[in-house]
Amino acid sequence: MIGVVLRSRVRLAVALLALAMPLGAAAQQDLPPNGLLLIAKPGLEDANFGRSVVLVTQAPDYSTVGVILNRPTSVRYQGKPIWAGGPVMRQVVVAVFRSQQAPKNAAFHVLKNVYLSMHPQIVDALVADDKARYRLYAGFSGWAPRQLESEFGRDGWYVLPADEATLFRQDTRGLWEELVARAAKPRT
Repeated sequence: MIGVVLRSRVRLAVALLALAMPLGAAAQQDLPPNGLLLIAKPGLEDANFGRSVVLVTQAPDYSTVGVILNRPTSVRYQGKPIWAGGPVMRQVVVAVFRSQQAPKNAAFHVLKNVYLSMHPQIVDALVADDKARYRLYAGFSGWAPRQLESEFGRDGWYVLPADEATLFRQDTRGLWEELVARAAKPRT
């Protein structure tokens, strides 16, 4: 059973990477923002997502992939800190990074000049570059096509636009509380 689950997760990761590849480098730079923040509502009692802030981006087939922004770990990858990205494929290193040029390898466009990728060449190049702006994650969060829509129906998430300041915030303590307060605030 575990082998079946692992094989399906590997297929999901490969499929997600393949979906990110069709857009050329220039085309990705001109795309509108493709990233949102999901903020777990206080009543969401889920071992994986309770009190979490998740950056999500959507593939053309409506499957959604993302990383949890507020779960630092003591784990290191080539000496660099890693955050817990989510319950899917925790052995895979995922990077959210800033780049003036669209990556040559598979990556999801998140915001202008911001990408998410689990491609080993991208991850290793970022780690080797002292000037690169990035954050590393162990694993990722993933939803099948339309699955996240059904979760919205159960009212477990607030949604806010993603922004670079939040994505690359060094100290994520208190991030969930701040975003819950912002998202729950009545709009005038």
